[in-house]
Amino acid sequence: MASSATQTANRGPVLADWRPEDATFWKERGHGIATRNLWISIPNLLLAFSVWMVWSVVVAKLPAIGFNYSTGQLFWLAALPGLSGATLRIFYSFMIPIFGGRRWTAISTASLLLPALGIGFAVQNPETPYVMFLILALMCGFGGGNFASSMANIAYFYPKKTKGNALALNAGLGNLGVSVMQFVVPMVITAGVFGAIGGEPVTLSDGSQLWIQNAGFVWVPFIALSAIAAWFGMNDIADAKASFAEQSIIFSRKHNWIMCILYTGTFGSFIGYAAGFPLLMKTQFPDVNVLQYAFLGPLVGALSRAATGWVSDKFGGGRVTFWTFLGMIIAVWGVLQFLPSEASPAGNFWGFFACFMALFFLTGVGNASTFQMIPSIMRQEVPRLMPQLDQAATLKQSERESAAIIAFTSAIAAYGAFFIPKAYGTSIGMTGAPNGALWAFLGFYVVCVAITWIFYSRKNAPVSC
Repeated sequence: MASSATQTANRGPVLADWRPEDATFWKERGHGIATRNLWISIPNLLLAFSVWMVWSVVVAKLPAIGFNYSTGQLFWLAALPGLSGATLRIFYSFMIPIFGGRRWTAISTASLLLPALGIGFAVQNPETPYVMFLILALMCGFGGGNFASSMANIAYFYPKKTKGNALALNAGLGNLGVSVMQFVVPMVITAGVFGAIGGEPVTLSDGSQLWIQNAGFVWVPFIALSAIAAWFGMNDIADAKASFAEQSIIFSRKHNWIMCILYTGTFGSFIGYAAGFPLLMKTQFPDVNVLQYAFLGPLVGALSRAATGWVSDKFGGGRVTFWTFLGMIIAVWGVLQFLPSEASPAGNFWGFFACFMALFFLTGVGNASTFQMIPSIMRQEVPRLMPQLDQAATLKQSERESAAIIAFTSAIAAYGAFFIPKAYGTSIGMTGAPNGALWAFLGFYVVCVAITWIFYSRKNAPVSC
């Protein structure tokens, strides 16, 4: 009878009965529904990352088609999507309990059509003012905002024992959008993919042709299809409904703010390095065809995140995060050794590249481990902070707070997509080299190691996880 009642309650897009921690429910109904929502969520998130980071490639080609901007102006265009994306994430963090996962995923994915089409038309007009490119760069932040709502949504679908892996798959394969974009865009801009309706190419001095507009247009059909799939294939969870006031309790939670710092060290590094990597390589190793290699960094980071979620589920997110930050300190120090310097004016590209690949790999591992920590922390904290709740209410509260903290920490961390490219530009402008920015990042990772050890990974830590 219970199974029949559950099926009746869960007909249609709204799931009125959702109990992922109930083993029988999960086996009979929950796992299939959750899996469907996850695998529709992933391509929507992949496209969001593709549009969010598309300027990281476009800026490297703008001078070739006649937009003669300074290095500082180009770094601003690479950095602004990170600024707007991170800011939008703060608001998107609270949208799933208000609008529902299905509705918001479809709407937020459809919004990506605006910057995709805008870029396609703007780059074809040599009279397009710089301010218009700034506006389009800010609009690409719609893609950045989507991550917060997507992760909060998937967090509601899975039980604690598999939540870390599910979040790692959603985020890791979604993060692949950066790598997919940095691989696809350099190819599609060299061919008239859309024929006459795609516009005319720009002929370069060497006789080759570029269709830069395809960097935006190529995503349009996929965005439309994914938004439709989300609307008709995903679900809203009735129990996940909550007002902003109910969710805002996370601002009084100490561990919300601590995890903001740690996730900035992992995801903030990943997305910031991805946004700045092509232009950093171009400025430091101008003789290298950087777009041949730029996609590999985000690819390594995304795959390592997707593939290592189980490690934290098995060994504990706090322990994995601690060792990850130690590795990141070593990797950044390695990058510094291979940059051009007075002793080695040409630098060592392959040493630089190898250290950055290690850095990307470690950010992916840390992305998975930090997100695995959050539900574990709140499962321990909510009973202590709200002892008046019964077992069912405690579980519901911890799930709600975990989802909100996952989304909010992702919002704060996303500012890395702005600060890292901007730090490169500022360091180069002040000293002629990016070394100052990299030393600052290394110092930040030392702080993250200390925080992780003090609060989560040491013996007798206040919240062991």
